[in-house]
Amino acid sequence: MTRRTAITAGAAAAAILAVLAAILEHGRTGSLSESGEAFAAAVIAAGVVGLALSLRGSTVRGVVVGGLFTTAGILTWTSTQRPIVIWAVLFVEVVVFAVWSRPWLRNLRELPKLGGAWLGLSYWVFGVLGALLVQRSGHLTVAAQRLAYLGVFTLAVLAVVAITAKDRRRDLSIGMAAAILIGIGALLYFGAGSLFDQFHAIPDSASARMMRNRFWGGTGLFYHPNSLAGLVVIAAVRVGFDRAFAAWQRLGVAATAALVLSISDSRTGFVFATAAACAYAVVVLLRRGEAEDVDRGRARWVAVAMPFVVLATVFTIGGGNDFLFRDRFTPDGGDVTSGRTDTWRQVWVDWEHAGWAEKAFGDARTSRAVVHRDNDGAPKEGPRRDLNTDNAAVGAFRRGGVLGAIGFLIGVALLLWHALRGLWYALILRRPETAQPAIWFTVGAVAAVPTIMTEDWVIGGTNGAIWLVLLAGEVRSRQQAEPTAVVPGQSPSTEPAEGRQNAST
Repeated sequence: MTRRTAITAGAAAAAILAVLAAILEHGRTGSLSESGEAFAAAVIAAGVVGLALSLRGSTVRGVVVGGLFTTAGILTWTSTQRPIVIWAVLFVEVVVFAVWSRPWLRNLRELPKLGGAWLGLSYWVFGVLGALLVQRSGHLTVAAQRLAYLGVFTLAVLAVVAITAKDRRRDLSIGMAAAILIGIGALLYFGAGSLFDQFHAIPDSASARMMRNRFWGGTGLFYHPNSLAGLVVIAAVRVGFDRAFAAWQRLGVAATAALVLSISDSRTGFVFATAAACAYAVVVLLRRGEAEDVDRGRARWVAVAMPFVVLATVFTIGGGNDFLFRDRFTPDGGDVTSGRTDTWRQVWVDWEHAGWAEKAFGDARTSRAVVHRDNDGAPKEGPRRDLNTDNAAVGAFRRGGVLGAIGFLIGVALLLWHALRGLWYALILRRPETAQPAIWFTVGAVAAVPTIMTEDWVIGGTNGAIWLVLLAGEVRSRQQAEPTAVVPGQSPSTEPAEGRQNAST
């Protein structure tokens, strides 16, 4: 099939799906205007998927690895009442990652050198030990479930290490970004009927009912707005900050980010994007070449300004000036953390009252160490809601105890070192010949740090697609000198400017 034929077939399929979305919405509402909005939303969704499919350098393995993690994250909200579906996806991950991660023992030696491995695995290791040491009814079940989680995520890390080592010319993170964009496109399509409405379709959960003004997707496919915002930002960082991609692709992912940040009303997503914009500006200006013509200088300033244009759009047209400072849950408007501070306080109280094993190795009452507190918004008679910590540092402490917190700090330090060491050697130690990691990885790792305060993204889990993309960037930065991010078969003479600069510095 030729490229033109593929584009024609894709456009025809998109048109059919858009018409179908309009028909279904008309059947549901009987409104022509609502049908028109659904048609427009479906076209946007198809455009996002088309953008994902256009990314040269995507590999099957990258798409599969990223797609499995993205799917698992979406299913945590879509199939909340059917955990067997989530476990089925995790089982598929085990099989696929086990095959792709060989040789296991040799690759296992790489894990202690990776910040991403410390962040995503150490608290599971300590959590398993803690559950075995605690003498409580059901503790063996908790230990077994945690061991299963540990196995899945360890195999995922091993697979990333093994795949990158076998073919260093291909960048696994591109396929992951493509898979993330496909997942976002699917959520936009399933939610086409309410994308432009004031109130959106939501999953059947108490917490979701309090956030109907935020986009979740639609019946059959839901995802938490914060997680959705995080996905679009990491995809925008991966594609938008890599000059190996065409200008229209970088603009396309920027527009997608502006849309998703606006409809998700995500403060954490906005902070993530803001940190990425600032980090990109600093890195680009610090890494500028000594010899530079006027046109390239102007292009650099345009590239630096573009992320801030996206942020300004979200803040104004997208309503960011409203949702950024809104207290969503407390009537007195005194808690912009949406109850997170109460959860963190409960984590500390539980730790103070725990035995030595749980102090050292983490809470062992449930496999995911969820938090229960009285003022969770549920009726006084209960049952209590299973709350996440919504803070990566607190999450590692809750799940892995004091040892888990130490592992978390080691992970952050290693990740940032691998992301920033090129700048350190070039600017501080005056050794410009040192290979530098790709700009997108440096920016992504630095920008993820502020999100530690309000999300669990960087410690992985079933919502860990962001963690996995950063891990892929870290593995690649350690295994080679990061020329461009990638176009297969690209010769040195056609290598984009960023790749030539990276290789020369």
